[in-house]
Amino acid sequence: MSSALESLLDLLDLEQIEQDIFRGTSRSAVVPRVFGGQVAAQALVAAGRTVPANRTAHSLHSYFLRMGDPGAPIVYSVDRIRDGRSFTTRRVVAVQHGQPIFHLSASFQTYEEGLEHQADMPPAPDPETLPTAEQMLPRYADAFVDPGVMDRLLEARAAVDLRYVDAPPFAHVGTPQEPRSQVWFRTNGKLADDPLLHVCMATYVSDMTLLDSVLLAHGRGGWAVGDVVGASLDHAMWFHRPFRADEWLLYDQESPSASGGRGLGQARIYTQDGRLAITVIQEGVVRVPRKD
Repeated sequence: MSSALESLLDLLDLEQIEQDIFRGTSRSAVVPRVFGGQVAAQALVAAGRTVPANRTAHSLHSYFLRMGDPGAPIVYSVDRIRDGRSFTTRRVVAVQHGQPIFHLSASFQTYEEGLEHQADMPPAPDPETLPTAEQMLPRYADAFVDPGVMDRLLEARAAVDLRYVDAPPFAHVGTPQEPRSQVWFRTNGKLADDPLLHVCMATYVSDMTLLDSVLLAHGRGGWAVGDVVGASLDHAMWFHRPFRADEWLLYDQESPSASGGRGLGQARIYTQDGRLAITVIQEGVVRVPRKD
């Protein structure tokens, strides 16, 4: 296991300070705010720790309310909304400096048999044939407005092996593309067998690239290039089938719409053998900077 992955696992191992109240810290981020995937994953950890072990997360719905301060702890307060015979519902509010910064509702279910069908996995190359972040990012170093961006990107992705199927948005500046993007990802090391851990790790990664398809549609390179400013607004996930975040997962992403300073991304995450594991939808602020 890489030291970066150990650090990320420590980040997700929240401190319990009271019944249904947990405290988390933040890691250094690429931008000067708490990474959205981190606060979503930590909130799901907090919710999951109040749920019986035989009930696994099947959905989450969340809103990003304020920018998080990476230099301050985050307190997660869990509200036990419902404990039914098959389903458990939890609400989590993340607070910093006395104000809520994030809100999550999550539902958990005991395993049961049922009807089965799924959308087919789209074609994608073998992830082992694709360049790693260390191999790919230096090719585009000249596109970044800040010379330190590439190092921060590499640091942020050291815990997760994330490989683009096609070139990322900052490789297509000025040239609109089809609003679709694919990446393969897995953790840089083996994880324990706890299903909640794998769900939380996928939640963490799901916020890294989902709005790339919005940028591609307009030939925008993103915040690192300086031709857009943005932030996540809301994030929803449905966990359909068991998976492991330490095994290759295909993140197939597209954007059906952008308007009003917002862009919508939707995606499906498949296991390498073709099982549909997760559906993800996110809307984010995507604004073109004003010219003085």
